[in-house]
Amino acid sequence: MVDTVKAEDAAKKAEDTAKKSDNKAGRAEMTRLGIALLGGILVLNSYLSKLLFSSAVDVNARDLSAFIGALMLSLPIFWEAARDLVRGKVHMNELVALALVAAFASGDYRTAGAVAFFMLITITIEKRTAIGAEAAIEAVVRLTPRTARRIKDGKEEVIDALNDLHTGDVCRVRPGENFPADGVILSGVSTVNQATITGESLPADKNPGSEVFAGTQNLTGLVDFRVTRIGRDTTLGKVRNLIADAERSKLPIMRAIDNYVGYYTPTILMIAGLAWFITEKIDRVIAVLVMAVPAALVIATPSAVIAAIAAASRLGILIKDVSYIELAARIKAVVFDKTGTLTEGKLEVARLQPLDGVELADLLLVATTVEHHSNHPAAEAMRKLAKEAGIQWQDPEHYQEVAGKGVQATFSGQKCLVGRASWLREEGIDTAAMDKTLGEAEEEGLSVVSVARDGRCMGWIGLRDAIRPVSAEAIAMLKELGVTQCCMVTGDNDRVAQAVAAQIGITEVRSSCLPEEKEQYVRKLKQSGVNVAVVGDGVNDAPALAAGDLGIAMGAFGSDIAVQSASVALMNNDLRRIPFLIGLARKTRMLMNQNLAIGLGFIVVGVYFATLGHVTPVGAALLHSVSSLFVIFNSARLVRSGEAMDQQETTKG
Repeated sequence: MVDTVKAEDAAKKAEDTAKKSDNKAGRAEMTRLGIALLGGILVLNSYLSKLLFSSAVDVNARDLSAFIGALMLSLPIFWEAARDLVRGKVHMNELVALALVAAFASGDYRTAGAVAFFMLITITIEKRTAIGAEAAIEAVVRLTPRTARRIKDGKEEVIDALNDLHTGDVCRVRPGENFPADGVILSGVSTVNQATITGESLPADKNPGSEVFAGTQNLTGLVDFRVTRIGRDTTLGKVRNLIADAERSKLPIMRAIDNYVGYYTPTILMIAGLAWFITEKIDRVIAVLVMAVPAALVIATPSAVIAAIAAASRLGILIKDVSYIELAARIKAVVFDKTGTLTEGKLEVARLQPLDGVELADLLLVATTVEHHSNHPAAEAMRKLAKEAGIQWQDPEHYQEVAGKGVQATFSGQKCLVGRASWLREEGIDTAAMDKTLGEAEEEGLSVVSVARDGRCMGWIGLRDAIRPVSAEAIAMLKELGVTQCCMVTGDNDRVAQAVAAQIGITEVRSSCLPEEKEQYVRKLKQSGVNVAVVGDGVNDAPALAAGDLGIAMGAFGSDIAVQSASVALMNNDLRRIPFLIGLARKTRMLMNQNLAIGLGFIVVGVYFATLGHVTPVGAALLHSVSSLFVIFNSARLVRSGEAMDQQETTKG
């Protein structure tokens, strides 16, 4: 009981600390905004008194109001500029600071105040945009509860989930609570909202043996689960790290801007110096400096990238580096693995073909009994069908697996064999009665298991790897996007591969491929001059994923190998995420170009007119704010990308 109270106190303190940190950041923002409003009122007071009460109000009082307001507004900008210089960097703050110094030196306090007001409001908006991205990561972290209900010696105790929870512990989660760690359900049945991990709108059913993830919400039932991963090792921890890494990374165009920003400020200073030399008017110098502040240009690409990452993460698409967004926009060929990617990776019984005089139930009973101890996917599929049909298989005698051929066992005193038809013939069993139907099965792309009892054929069972329901739709969407080649590479035989390809609309197939052959195929495709994306499960296809321009790991939750080998990790198996990703990347590239054009256009045109005297310093500050808002709101359009896909999934569910 004492330990429980201590854990609750520790968790409460940690939560209070996090809240205090948030409150501190919020207070700083409110203080900055309060200063801006108070200083703005004082500057506005000076403007209004001159306009409305020019004779009644003392000039010195009017100027004092403007000076105090301008100083209040300018100090945060001067502080930021000084910090940049101390760190050896030159950014937009220095240009604004120089403009304000020039305004103060000329005694034009109202102009200084108005310029500082608009600039401070713009900086606040930009900081809120950056803080919003950090808050999104923090929100992901806080999905993990700070306490856990551990079951020890049959008793439930509340512990600190951050410090006292260990792998192997058994925890209880009640309806409405979040899972504190990754684990496996031991008892209980429930539905779990795991949209934070997989991006799927619909909750998933969980039974004993099902895997659950930290940060997902238990909706309906009381469940006990065994902890398998904690802290940073959980799937949620990997998600958080991937999002953070992506936001820290930069596109090539962003790196280019960083490289040339050092030349920008001296160039603008020369233009301002020429304006002063030719016109000898300080207001034009101030207008040039303010108009040249490249805020819109600097945030043109980051704002679009952050919006794209947010939209992708919401649907369970984790991009390891933002440079992959630019690659995804140029993809013209997509290479798919078959098993586990285009198909479910789980065999299902597609056809039962008993010989004359043999009942379907007998065929299935013998097959499942002989395969009772086998872990082969074919055995799992047959047992599943038998269970659905109400057929109870038995424990066979003298069980033996023959590698690469099949299984033999004794059932009801009779020797039974289940495996390849060629193996049955090697054992002296006549398969002529089913050779014709076997040929038909192979043409249909079925994997066939033959069954014999007491030296006689009973028939065969055809199995098929179930195709994912959205595979054909995803291929069609890729073709609509202008992807010229959709290819499939697989280790399966050609007939099976061609049958799957025909059903989903793929025309280019490479079958019976070893991992190194898949890699060679991808490299050869790249040599033809197209950008290639490779889609696989991230484990068996690691060489091919690494060889492609863009590697996409399907169903990557919980898999370290998948995350490491691929450029992009899909946290669920919905293939429609791939065309969505390519479409999102192209929209992002288009918006970045638009933002750069807006930012550059405002600067070039603004500086030109400011030099001619057609733009005042206050007008320059206002135009600067407008350009930054244009860029931010233009990029924000990306955040809602994928909402239609969410709605479709919810409707279908």
